[in-house]
Amino acid sequence: MHESITIGQLSARSGVAPSALRYYERLGLIRAERTGGNQRRYPRTELRRVAFIRISQQVGVSLEEIRTALDSLPASRTPTAADWARLSATWRERLDERIRLMTKLRDDLDSCIGCGCLSLQRCTLYNPGDTLGGEGAGPRLMLPRPDGSAPPDGSPASDGSAPSDGSPASDGSPASDGSPASDGSPASDGDHEAAVIAS
Repeated sequence: MHESITIGQLSARSGVAPSALRYYERLGLIRAERTGGNQRRYPRTELRRVAFIRISQQVGVSLEEIRTALDSLPASRTPTAADWARLSATWRERLDERIRLMTKLRDDLDSCIGCGCLSLQRCTLYNPGDTLGGEGAGPRLMLPRPDGSAPPDGSPASDGSAPSDGSPASDGSPASDGSPASDGSPASDGDHEAAVIAS
């Protein structure tokens, strides 16, 4: 018979609270057997599944996606390295896309440090008049487009914010060519890359 551990031991070893382990069990993500005294006993191999669940959640994978992935593993035996490799292959594309988005977010946030919002026409947080709301929900300049094309670097302003021809905007925001705005405020350095977030 395989070695089994208590819920307390599984919790201590995995770093996951017993309440969360019971929740995972209800969802079918992990399994437990019962003793004659109706106490849970987990196969030691469940440690690997709990670790997989925990790491997957930390990179933004939903429990539903995790359950689908774990359902592909054999239930009648301990999964082998080949079983885990097959599971990994099915996730590779979506994980690569998450990595791309997280890298873009990190780089965009780096460009915001010290900016002082001098480049409003390309700022991550500035979407005048919700001009990108018509494209759909979410951060439109970070998300891939439905046709698979890359998101644009910035959107043309339609409310008087800085135009793309380099002339000062009617509201005095900085021109895109680096010249001072009409109100004398500093100009953009042109390096501010970001994605406009639709409100």
